[in-house]
Amino acid sequence: MQTIKTERMPYWIKTVVIFFLGWVVIYAGRSVLSPIMPQIQTEFGLSKSHLGLISSLFFLTYTILQVPAGLLGDRLGRKRILVSGFMLFALFIAAVSISSNFLIFIVLWMLTGASQGVYYGPQYALSSEAIPKKWITLGSAVIGSGMSFGIALGYYLSSFMIEHFHTSWKMPFLAMAVPVFIVALLMLFFIREKAPQSASDTPVTAAAKSEFSFLDLFKNRNLLMAYITIFCSIYGFFVIITWLPYYLQKERGMDIVHAASIASIVPWISVLGTLICSYISDKLGRRKPVVLFMLPFSLLAIFGIVYSTSEAALIGVLVLYGFIGKISLNPVLIALVADNAPRAALSTAFGLYNFFGMAASIFAPYVTGFIADSTGTLNAGFYFAAMITVVGFIAMLFVKEGKPAQEA
Repeated sequence: MQTIKTERMPYWIKTVVIFFLGWVVIYAGRSVLSPIMPQIQTEFGLSKSHLGLISSLFFLTYTILQVPAGLLGDRLGRKRILVSGFMLFALFIAAVSISSNFLIFIVLWMLTGASQGVYYGPQYALSSEAIPKKWITLGSAVIGSGMSFGIALGYYLSSFMIEHFHTSWKMPFLAMAVPVFIVALLMLFFIREKAPQSASDTPVTAAAKSEFSFLDLFKNRNLLMAYITIFCSIYGFFVIITWLPYYLQKERGMDIVHAASIASIVPWISVLGTLICSYISDKLGRRKPVVLFMLPFSLLAIFGIVYSTSEAALIGVLVLYGFIGKISLNPVLIALVADNAPRAALSTAFGLYNFFGMAASIFAPYVTGFIADSTGTLNAGFYFAAMITVVGFIAMLFVKEGKPAQEA
């Protein structure tokens, strides 16, 4: 009976589906915050920089856990780390709904970020070993597209609960705990620590493991350039997903539901962009040309958010950013990491990749809020994010890539 099920749905497809759902609930859990930032600001009497600090502290704990989670995943078991983290994620995000003051809210929100921080490295290590080599970028793209669905789900959940059901701004956090717990159970019952290997797979020998050094990851030029590029890409991305709903409400005069609907254009379009760009990368067998094509358009789109004078123009630049922005770029860079990282250190390499990338998420919300307080407008914060994107483009120029992409 088990054999029949395996034939109907190969293990790697189950892995893609479950890890896709994992990103859905992770991004939904963090995105419920954005539409309700005005309510939080009013209740606690916060400045824009303090409001941005809420997200920055969340991503501080999330980022700190990246490398330890990767190391622990490689040593203690990736599945064990994933399931434990998601159980704590469900607990802490539910507890946010009963926080009685701002200090307790911040502490519980930071613990929620820490519990999410164990996901990235172990998850992409497990999926990279399970997905056939020829589908690695596309498979990672499908998994990563869960981020898009999650952002939209988080925006809609909090805005509709507040606007149409007149709940407290705390209730969306409680509602998110249920799907998080369900995904934790799916991981527990269906994800395997060791993926079934095909005849063409190269097993990881004990000798290979013993030769691996953590510092080796810093000696690889392509890995370093990928780390810099993802930092720059994520900076602009988190300026947009953190501040865009607030920006549309406060500086464009939209109501909370309309602002959430406009902001959700980015994640919805990125689903299509992710699949197309990843498919092209797999067909080319190279990552660098695709990244160099995408980053200049990201720069243009971020500038366009400020310069758009009509809602139609704003929608146009958000469609552009959704198509070639961070979510679409991420699976291509993930494939670049998989191409260059030692197989015995995949979890650590991905954890380090996300550590550098998510370090940008610590700075982006607070720095943007600080710039807004200093200038009186969020426009300058978007300009700064665009300039950071230029640095990522320059870093990618230094990647040395054969044709086709070298084997991991």
